[in-house]
Amino acid sequence: MTKLFKILYLVFCISFLFNCKKNEENKTSEIKKTSWKNLLTRNDLNDWIVKIKGHEVGNNYKNTFVVENGILKVNYDEYDNVFNNSFGHIYYKKPFSNYKFRMDYRFTGNQLSDGAPWAKRNSGIMFHCEDPNGIGLNQNFPVSIEVQLLGGNGTDERSTGNLCSPGTHVKYNDTLTTQHIVQSTSKTYHGEQWVHVEIEVRNDSIIKHMINGEEVLRYSKPQYGGNVNFNAEFWKTKQGIPLKSGYISLQSESHPVEFKNIEIMEL
Repeated sequence: MTKLFKILYLVFCISFLFNCKKNEENKTSEIKKTSWKNLLTRNDLNDWIVKIKGHEVGNNYKNTFVVENGILKVNYDEYDNVFNNSFGHIYYKKPFSNYKFRMDYRFTGNQLSDGAPWAKRNSGIMFHCEDPNGIGLNQNFPVSIEVQLLGGNGTDERSTGNLCSPGTHVKYNDTLTTQHIVQSTSKTYHGEQWVHVEIEVRNDSIIKHMINGEEVLRYSKPQYGGNVNFNAEFWKTKQGIPLKSGYISLQSESHPVEFKNIEIMEL
């Protein structure tokens, strides 16, 4: 074996080992990117941002949101049974664009005495939300897309996993819809049973809602549009612009509700 051949052979071996290591790193990175991440890993709210109507961002008014044993609860123990339109949202600390999100939820106890009739056993997952740090002091809801979560009243049919669109529009059945609520095809879930919800969000393309493993709603092309009750002139300038990313938040609307197994998989 000549000296030149030995050198070439050594270079080949080093290059081969380097490429193997690089490929392994890429595979590890890909696996990490497409695995589920728990967004509630500790019994605290350090990774979350609270905004409640009438209060500054970061003020968890009357301990509306609490974490106990890995469960995030909308808690009204300190409200003296009076809601006073204190609509609240708790946002995960960073925005997302392409992902799957899943969790389990259930409604518990009784609605506060002055809660609106439509808010009984009502909550939601708001996604593609505006930045919580820019929310108005007295703003009811963030501009966003909402996966509406509803519980049955024990008698009537009431679908869950519906679409609501505060300050937004979407294409449903390939047609731009401006209606505020689009109902899903889900079953009704009465009582305090846990219900599994999953959404798949593809930027400003396809969005799917799943309840207990069944797809119940699909739409596309989320965009800014419609009436906004805060900073209306600003939002008018964004009408029709695609909505590609944003924060994820969970609602408090006057009925106690619990969330657990809150996970995301970035795509």
